[in-house]
Amino acid sequence: MKQRALSLSKTLLLSHNSKGLPAIRCLSTQEALERRHHLFVLEKKRQLEKVGRIEKIEVTYKGVPNDCTLIMNKDISTPHDCAKHLGEWHMESSALALLNGSIYWDMHRPLTENCTLELQRFNIAEPQQVNKAFWRTCSLLLGVCATVAFKDNIPVHLHSFPGPDIRSGSFIYDIDLPSLPDWKPTPQELHTLSAEYVKLTRQQLPVERLDVSMDLALEMFVDNQHKVKQIPSIAKATGKVTLYKVDKYVDISKGPLISNTGQIGRVAVTSVHKLIGSPESDVKQLYRFQGVALPTGVILNHFAFSILIERAKKLNHARSPVNPFSNVKEPTSEESIAARA
Repeated sequence: MKQRALSLSKTLLLSHNSKGLPAIRCLSTQEALERRHHLFVLEKKRQLEKVGRIEKIEVTYKGVPNDCTLIMNKDISTPHDCAKHLGEWHMESSALALLNGSIYWDMHRPLTENCTLELQRFNIAEPQQVNKAFWRTCSLLLGVCATVAFKDNIPVHLHSFPGPDIRSGSFIYDIDLPSLPDWKPTPQELHTLSAEYVKLTRQQLPVERLDVSMDLALEMFVDNQHKVKQIPSIAKATGKVTLYKVDKYVDISKGPLISNTGQIGRVAVTSVHKLIGSPESDVKQLYRFQGVALPTGVILNHFAFSILIERAKKLNHARSPVNPFSNVKEPTSEESIAARA
């Protein structure tokens, strides 16, 4: 299956009658998305076929309505599959899984061994990790919205987003728009971005996770020079790169992320700020897209949410990838931990 994926990449290269990487970089945004999605689907299928003979594992569920033991399939069944046995409410409300009391696990990530399972919701007593997963997911989806919102003749190169820091007041994604050197979005354009975001949440799309090799990740993102530079560093420790797919959109994040886009409730894309790099920077300019959101079920009146929007419009001072040592206050130890989460 991996050979098929690589063969597809070669076919796309030849079809553009050019040499090496520049051929892939000539793909339109939509073509690059379709190609990346196809490679993701092929690799996921290959990994499932590699499982071979199905082995059973015991998953000891702890929680409401009562504790129980589920017999599931090793390397196939996910916490979301476990939630199906418990009821629709568990499926819809569970954002993360907690394994063995200490490991936070994606709801759509296959379980690999016998374990205890607790389902994590936004209203639990200690929601810090769930909130971070929520904020991290919001950033990833902001990249999806930016990719969708622009016309196909406007290249959109996603760069990266920092670790979640809820106290900053906004989730962000830094994006390269090379054909728009001095773009200042109008209120209507920000409204359009927000509308795309709301559309994603209403589709209630699952957030799928897949760990792939560095070589395959490079193949998948060969059209994006920023991701290509980042991937070797990401894969340095384990040789793997963690990808997430929402509909046909694939991006890189260490995770974990929440289960479903429908778990994002009220949301607004609030501002876009230009980031200017120093003369020594590899990337001379990026745009910092910012937004704010609440989980589904969290009720806030219009006035209170408007205060959050105004706060989220201000430039988020998370470290800038084009100039990492400027416009950043020195964080406290707690802030450093939040930024790396």
